[in-house]
Amino acid sequence: MTMNKEVATFGGGCFWCIEAVVQRLKGVELVVSGYSGGNAPGHPTYREVCSGRTGHAEVIQVHFDPEIISCHDLIMVFMTSHDPTTLNRQGADRGTQYRSVIYYHNEEQKAIIGEVFQKLVGVYPDPIVTEVSPLDVFYQAEEDHQNYYNEHKEVGYCRVVIAPKLAKLRQMYADHLKEQ
Repeated sequence: MTMNKEVATFGGGCFWCIEAVVQRLKGVELVVSGYSGGNAPGHPTYREVCSGRTGHAEVIQVHFDPEIISCHDLIMVFMTSHDPTTLNRQGADRGTQYRSVIYYHNEEQKAIIGEVFQKLVGVYPDPIVTEVSPLDVFYQAEEDHQNYYNEHKEVGYCRVVIAPKLAKLRQMYADHLKEQ
């Protein structure tokens, strides 16, 4: 295994959905749910972020091995696993905390994001509105929000919202998936 690890930070609606998708990819070693992009002082709570008053988005921080999955492929999976054309909304989740966003960690990631966006021109009927910003601070979410889908598959939200995203992932990216 390589010592060359990278970190990427994405938000695409509820962090439980994006977490469940990305966890299944080869080369992804750790996914941490959290909050980023806001302006409220201190470490926010889930309740505070859900209020929409902190400016933070629900995000995941992905630790991955670029020799197994490239940053390009990781961003492509992210961009096709949610609707990047809806401003501050994913499904029934509405508010700035559910915005589509990529917080880049360096200029190389920023350039890769631009490449992926170019490949997606014309794929969606509406323009991509995904925010692209440098990462400032990442706050880890409470423990009960980590690994949520894997520990709560029977919950209605998981069955109705997340399970179809995973089915789409298996259909579109079977060659990128870990053995289940």
